[in-house]
Amino acid sequence: MDTDFLTEKRQRLDEFRPFPAELLENLERWFLIELTYTSNALEGNTLTRLETAVVVEKGLTVGGKSLVEHLEATNHAGALRKVVEIARSQVHSLTEHTLLDLHAMILHGIDDANARRYRSIPVRISGSRVVLPNPAKVPGLMSEFFGELTAMAGSHPVELAAEAHYRLVTIHPFIDGNGRTARLLMNLILLQHGYPPALIRKRDRVPYLKSLEKAQLGGSREDYLKIIARSVDRSFGIYFQALGGDEPKVEDSSRLLRIGDLAKKTGETHATLRHWMKEGLLESAETTAAGYQLFDPEMAVRVQRIRSLQSERRTLAEIRQELEGD
Repeated sequence: MDTDFLTEKRQRLDEFRPFPAELLENLERWFLIELTYTSNALEGNTLTRLETAVVVEKGLTVGGKSLVEHLEATNHAGALRKVVEIARSQVHSLTEHTLLDLHAMILHGIDDANARRYRSIPVRISGSRVVLPNPAKVPGLMSEFFGELTAMAGSHPVELAAEAHYRLVTIHPFIDGNGRTARLLMNLILLQHGYPPALIRKRDRVPYLKSLEKAQLGGSREDYLKIIARSVDRSFGIYFQALGGDEPKVEDSSRLLRIGDLAKKTGETHATLRHWMKEGLLESAETTAAGYQLFDPEMAVRVQRIRSLQSERRTLAEIRQELEGD
């Protein structure tokens, strides 16, 4: 992972420290909502960004949303506040107690029986080919996990944070809440070392999960590490934007393409694009409240790749396998 540019940005950010109290409060409030919204959205929570803010900041409920989705929002926000508190304490050692406490906060009121406990049953990641460790091995693997984090203490903070996240989700020690807990742990490490949190957007869900799966199946971790580096870089941008006097802004969906836009851009029919989606060759980045699927412009490049592979007389199954390996 190229971390030099992130080190330089951290050094630039350090020049502004200590931050004005009001600015710091505004940034922390903004990241509290944005990280809660995005982390939960990555796991399938359907609360919008605005709805998440209403639930977390106002304590109100949103019609049509489940109790679990409300709890996921308030729980994550509470756990993130704990992460900020720990980071400020300047205690850099990460203990099993800290991790289990964060996990308990994530599952509070949702699954108290399994909160703060390692799983005792086999689990599978829906839609993934990754085989997770046998539950009997989890305690030993977690002991090794904390030892490895200690051994890696001299690594670049972004590499350490990314590795901690990767190893935790690969062990998958809990029945539920693994992804949220791993992202909290990653951001705790980043904050402890003076870096902003990694902001993995909802629209990055598919490449993020695919990059993890690729590495877990023995492939390169490069795609995964790039996503984490870009996510930290994105947060640096938010900090510098605020320091320049501008309000933090979320990236909207204006650059995403509807299926009609993608069809125009590539010369393919709607039917063809929908068929390729059904076959797992194309993925949408987001689905709007009205049910429209939106595509990252990079999918236009994917369409060209599919056509190129078809010209080699590859079957759709072969093309899908080839794309998964890209």
